[in-house]
Amino acid sequence: MLVRDAMSTVVLTIGPTHTLRQAAALMSARRIGAAVVHDPDAGGIGILTERDILNSVGLGQNPDHEHAHDHTTNDVVFAAPEWTLEEAARAMAHGGFRHLIVLDRGEPAGIVSVRDIIRCWAPARQHVPA
Repeated sequence: MLVRDAMSTVVLTIGPTHTLRQAAALMSARRIGAAVVHDPDAGGIGILTERDILNSVGLGQNPDHEHAHDHTTNDVVFAAPEWTLEEAARAMAHGGFRHLIVLDRGEPAGIVSVRDIIRCWAPARQHVPA
């Protein structure tokens, strides 16, 4: 199975000046765990994850004053839609992260997460009568 078969095509793109609270609200509303941060001044495309927001709040930082660009990972490993899920899982395990931005012709086409991969690899849940 390929990344294109598992990835979410719901890609939230935010700017570098979004506050962490704004980013969290947008991510929560879409029920997603990561946002693409488009920041031409910092190299283009980065990623802000729920863990980045959690770490900031855990340090006592104010999510209304902290901006995405200060918490964005800019050294991003990107996946291609043609990657196998094994390649994506290997990249995640090697890099210690749970989300990969999927680029198609240089543009974000989706995000694949560990959860997406597990959904593809694990059998569908079956309702077991009580």
